[in-house]
Amino acid sequence: MRYDPITPFRRPMTPALMDHRAQLDTPLPPDGLNKWEALRELACARNAYGLSDRDMTVLQALVSFHPDTVLGSGGAAPVVYPSNAAICERLNGMPCSTMRRHLSRLVGAGVIVRRDSPNGKRYARRVGDAKVAYGFDLSPLVLRHAEVCAHAEKIRAERDALKRLRETVSLMRRDLAGLVDWGRTERPDLATWDIYEDLARLAARDLRRKLDHAALETLRARLFAALTEVRDLLEPQESVTQTAETSTSHARNEQHHQNSEKDSHASEGAVPGEDGNVTPLTSRKANLGTDAQEDAPPAPSLPLRLVLLACPEIQSYAPHPVRHWHEFVAIAETVRPMTGISPTAWEEARRAMGPEQAAVVLAALLERFTEIRNPGGYLRHLTAKASEGAFSCGPMVMALLRRAA
Repeated sequence: MRYDPITPFRRPMTPALMDHRAQLDTPLPPDGLNKWEALRELACARNAYGLSDRDMTVLQALVSFHPDTVLGSGGAAPVVYPSNAAICERLNGMPCSTMRRHLSRLVGAGVIVRRDSPNGKRYARRVGDAKVAYGFDLSPLVLRHAEVCAHAEKIRAERDALKRLRETVSLMRRDLAGLVDWGRTERPDLATWDIYEDLARLAARDLRRKLDHAALETLRARLFAALTEVRDLLEPQESVTQTAETSTSHARNEQHHQNSEKDSHASEGAVPGEDGNVTPLTSRKANLGTDAQEDAPPAPSLPLRLVLLACPEIQSYAPHPVRHWHEFVAIAETVRPMTGISPTAWEEARRAMGPEQAAVVLAALLERFTEIRNPGGYLRHLTAKASEGAFSCGPMVMALLRRAA
């Protein structure tokens, strides 16, 4: 008659060990589980179980004593029974006391269970056709695999979100530093550039450390506010509103006299009003609710004048000087077919970046058109980065300015 022991040899019994031992009553799946896959998922989720990388190293050495790649194949309990000396030898000479301490942590976390013999030794023997083994039972790796995978996926999602947030903060810092350099040239009469430069330098210093999500979010909010203030200094809102009204009236007059301009307004997303006049969609977004504004991609953090200074080539396709963003977007819509970019790639870029940033990318692409072999593939690559929140057109524009200088 076979009897599976419950209590460990010469060790106190705890409620946690009792709960972990009760899990072994669940039958193993008939197909088992790949032991290396189980280790990979547990290594990702180890913090959820209070395990360190050294604990995982000991567990990997312990799992390597199992002869098969699949744990629990055929419903048999995967029990390994190496001696302490054999485990330490496989761990490249780790002290036995250190190894036992890591084994205790693995048992306490419930990823392995002790099956101690009457004298505490680890061994296996045949009883007829059956095999009785005393040692470490690896069944929890199979039985708790779904739970481990859930923890691993949550940790990966948090890690990816933290990475994207860090990339966003890094891009905003670079944009702020570049705008400060250009602002000193454009508006040397202002004394606030030192404040923004100090913020960019402090942000660069903070990014050298391993910041958590809360610290990065605070830094992102400060940089966003600074970028908004700098953009307002370089492109005052009063002049923008005035030029927007002037540009809209020009656009209406041109549409009235020239039918060819209808395609330009339609591609920009113009919507006819009740009086029959066409109003650009960009000017109508201000009348939408807050939900629609939050769902829309962010506008460029660069003044339009800076973009036109870095990308003069696109202005040659304009019938009159560009004074506002909706005019700039309309010119990009006209130039897009000449570059070989497909309508599908362009629409994906507009959704991911916003129409203004997509137009800036196309203008920058036009400046280096002879150097880019596949403009459509280049735009799709930037669109993928923008979908992950890891793209800003600021570094691209500043690089063109430095190149022109």
